[in-house]
Amino acid sequence: MRLFVAVNLPDELRRTIHDAFAPLRAAHLPIRWVELPGMHITLKFLGEVRAEQVADAEAALGRAAAGMRAFPLAVEGAGAFPSADRARVVWVGCEAAPPLELLQHAVEREYATLGYPVEGRPFRPHVTMGRAQAKVRGGVRELAERLEAVDIEGEFVAHSVDLMESTLGPDGARYAVRRAVPLA
Repeated sequence: MRLFVAVNLPDELRRTIHDAFAPLRAAHLPIRWVELPGMHITLKFLGEVRAEQVADAEAALGRAAAGMRAFPLAVEGAGAFPSADRARVVWVGCEAAPPLELLQHAVEREYATLGYPVEGRPFRPHVTMGRAQAKVRGGVRELAERLEAVDIEGEFVAHSVDLMESTLGPDGARYAVRRAVPLA
């Protein structure tokens, strides 16, 4: 099964973000958009995990979150990785708050002890909103203009960190919480 570690957004904020992206979805750009239940901040992608390794993955998440308290996070603005003219991922920005960075670092440390490779890139917290198909990657001025027009601003309190299961299907990925670890 495919697993990853994430902070999930509350439903109300997901709806606000979804509504802010309505003009982009309506533009019929070659982007596969994320559905409401899929909006989250990924802390660590584990990839394929064998059934007999799931208990260790759950325990590592518990250790990473031990002693962490709930904390506020802000989301704001929109953009694309690596850039709007070569978009692969369309995102909503997330504040790199110190508690989030500490949690992500603890997650990396705990999963490294299980043999999962440490991410080589700096942590850039975001909510993935869509994945560009090859046609948009060559440069789409319309995408850049529409991203600049997205007016999104919100805040929520992260109350848990979740081990998520991702199931790929013809309509994109479906997500389910395997284990939620509350933040005190």
